[in-house]
Amino acid sequence: MLQSVPTSNKQNEGYVYVSYGHPKYLKHAIASITTLRRYDKMRPITLACSAKHKEILEQKELNYLFDVIHQLPEEHASIVGFKHNIHHYLYYKKNLFLDSDIIWCKDPQSMWSSFSDFEFTITGTLVSDVYFGASKGVRVLLDILLRRRQRTLKRFGLSYLSRVQSGVIFAQDYEITKQVCLLASEMLDRKQETHFRSRKMEQGRTMESCEWSLAMAMSKLNISVYPWLQGHNSLQLDYIKDLTEHDDEFMYVNCKYFCDDFTYSIRGLKSVRMRRFLIAILSLFSGKTDYLMTTPYCLHFGWYHQKQPFYTFAENCWHRLTNEQHSQKISNTLNKVTN
Repeated sequence: MLQSVPTSNKQNEGYVYVSYGHPKYLKHAIASITTLRRYDKMRPITLACSAKHKEILEQKELNYLFDVIHQLPEEHASIVGFKHNIHHYLYYKKNLFLDSDIIWCKDPQSMWSSFSDFEFTITGTLVSDVYFGASKGVRVLLDILLRRRQRTLKRFGLSYLSRVQSGVIFAQDYEITKQVCLLASEMLDRKQETHFRSRKMEQGRTMESCEWSLAMAMSKLNISVYPWLQGHNSLQLDYIKDLTEHDDEFMYVNCKYFCDDFTYSIRGLKSVRMRRFLIAILSLFSGKTDYLMTTPYCLHFGWYHQKQPFYTFAENCWHRLTNEQHSQKISNTLNKVTN
């Protein structure tokens, strides 16, 4: 239990990444922290990872990238296993838990200041849409007609349901964090009483989602989400190919952000033609297609069909770092021979 670490021995602010499963996810975490270190060279970074990933780091001599490397117990090596147990991983007084499919785009200093008013929070929107954790595509119409979302809220004694995006979680109070985690686990155990569907039913997904259960727990405990979309102050925006300008290394990132929430909500449609058609219709209404170009703190590759640029970037980072370590090892060996 990391809570047993005396508070006086904890550093003030730090980042926590998690890595398990296929080795590619370790590469993703390393790619993300590589971009983070462009802007924040001071705050410590912890990696909670599986034994296999820890072994790979040691073999490749990449341990230096992290201030703390903690081996995950097997029961926590999954999305729900970790995020429903983050109260065990409060390494710092103020902890920022991050998904690995994130690229940092600017200095997070002011972002840390904005989190200071929260004991615990997750990025999201105050009101979830009908797709959140539920059926996708036209099947959602049945949820609407049968009022399944409303029935779930009533059954659990909730008056609202926020949209939680758990790629960024902030926690500084152990007891509150533990309450959220335990209640979220209870909500997930009662999934059959809700309208939510298993994430494993979606293409390319092999693990259960933690987001709707965390959202329900936060609603039950009256804990506010951290506003996800804030125009120029947005903490994270989704990577959408035709809405994002960037160079190969993501040193330059500029996103097209529709000011109207509904217009922006259709960004993830796979069909670019359909999205553009809908935007053309919405342009007939005043203000619906107003937009700004902005650089978020984080660029999140959350849409399954939009991840390839991140995969390419992560592989490039991995090869560069491992080649650097190999070259350094050769150089050290030559120096020893020479001396």
